[in-house]
Amino acid sequence: MPANPPTSAETVPNADQYVAFPDLGISDTAINFGIYELKWYSLAYIAGIFIGYWYVLKMSRQPGSPMAKRHVDDLVFWSALGVILGGRLGYVLFYNLELYLTQGTTMFGVDLPAPFGILNLRDGGMSFHGGMIGVSVAIILYARSQGLQWLRVNDYIACCAPIGLGLGRMANFVNGELWGGVTTVPWAVRFVENVNGVAMLGPPRHPSQLYEALLEGLVLFIILAILFWKTKVRYYPGFLMGAFGLGYGIFRFGIEYVREPDAHLSEFAASTGMSMGQWLCVPMILGGLYLMLTAKKRRQRVEPIAGGTSVA
Repeated sequence: MPANPPTSAETVPNADQYVAFPDLGISDTAINFGIYELKWYSLAYIAGIFIGYWYVLKMSRQPGSPMAKRHVDDLVFWSALGVILGGRLGYVLFYNLELYLTQGTTMFGVDLPAPFGILNLRDGGMSFHGGMIGVSVAIILYARSQGLQWLRVNDYIACCAPIGLGLGRMANFVNGELWGGVTTVPWAVRFVENVNGVAMLGPPRHPSQLYEALLEGLVLFIILAILFWKTKVRYYPGFLMGAFGLGYGIFRFGIEYVREPDAHLSEFAASTGMSMGQWLCVPMILGGLYLMLTAKKRRQRVEPIAGGTSVA
């Protein structure tokens, strides 16, 4: 790809004054092994899982933990599986079902017919909302098999979810994808866009990936950390999970106003008045509010899984 591709026909006055994404010198490849390229997006998932594991272990050492270390160890696998399967299936069902039902793919040099493209994760396409559903289902199944309170386990997992979200959104920026709408704010970025099969510098756009990394990642993590470490709400089953759902839903809903809808869903957004991302956030906001408002009713004497004293 040339350092400065041709400019898109869709222009903004004095567009050259804005940062061109190729000039940042960012590559989507972390390590090139020759026969295989390790992408930053993949590393974001891996780092999110391992940092989240460390953080949940730290939280589980506090009085009244709903799980022991052996449970946390197992949940790493279950949660990772839920994120990957749920995220991929959610993307297919919510955003691109027709494409995957009609278009084949190439994996390991072999051409495969539809719908095997669903299995080709290297083509990209993961949905947060699908990943959240996948993780929740995985936690419910695992908690029930171990006799744990799944809602309290979910509270702990919710506290570390912003870590993966923040890293994932930063990886979206590195990939130069999922950018925002056209704007003239001073920090706008001109991303490389595909216009009729030709890579061109587009108009200046909101770097909405970084907005999401900040709000859905760092800010939401700080809010949940304060609630966990500085209050007693971790003993109210569902409160932290609800706070995560409410916080993420509000942040994502707002950012969608400056985020460019997927091209094939632009008509849907125009006809319904909201983007697909906003529609998927509505149940998160309502569900989050419900869990927070009813959490006090679920308060009970907490017996620690890993020993220690009870928490009244």
